[in-house]
Amino acid sequence: MRKIKQIKASGNVFHDLGFEPIEAENLRVRAQLMTEIEKYIQEEKITQAKAAILFGITQPRISDLVRGKIHLFTVDTLIAMLMHAGLRVNVEVKRPKVA
Repeated sequence: MRKIKQIKASGNVFHDLGFEPIEAENLRVRAQLMTEIEKYIQEEKITQAKAAILFGITQPRISDLVRGKIHLFTVDTLIAMLMHAGLRVNVEVKRPKVA
């Protein structure tokens, strides 16, 4: 039987994949915002066409979002989309824990 080496996760999958800390955090935030938009579309049971109108973008952009094309969206764009739908975005900043 082969032993598997376990490494403790950082809490940010992008950091764990080797992205630089600033880029990893930006990707984490974008992924979280994209997830919230997807959840809203599913919970409201709306089509991509209706979602596009609601979020103020085109239907192909909704398709890109649902397909997880994170590189095509900025934090600003995702926040604007949420605001178009009447959703509120809160930002929380945390200081690092001192060892």
